[in-house]
Amino acid sequence: MIELAYAMGQTGEGAAQGGGLAAFLPIILMFVIFYFLLIRPQQKKAKAHQEMINNLKKGDRVITSGGIHGTITSLDESTATVEISEKVRVKVTRGSIAALSQSAQSE
Repeated sequence: MIELAYAMGQTGEGAAQGGGLAAFLPIILMFVIFYFLLIRPQQKKAKAHQEMINNLKKGDRVITSGGIHGTITSLDESTATVEISEKVRVKVTRGSIAALSQSAQSE
């Protein structure tokens, strides 16, 4: 009976030693999938948005993150003044500009 218990204990230890890398393989695979499906596209989008913010100039038609459409009348290092109607100007942070308006992109 003792020999049987000793033999069973040895096979259990041997199986645990062989599964070291195989146990981490699913975790590594999930990280790779998350990187390519979530992290990388988000970084590319943030980089493109930052490039758009840095290339803003006076006269660009923009859309703010609040959905306000207007034309940039002046720029500062951290803010932009956007004219949303005739003689109605709003000062917004540059980061709150979501996109260039379609009419400005087609010109």
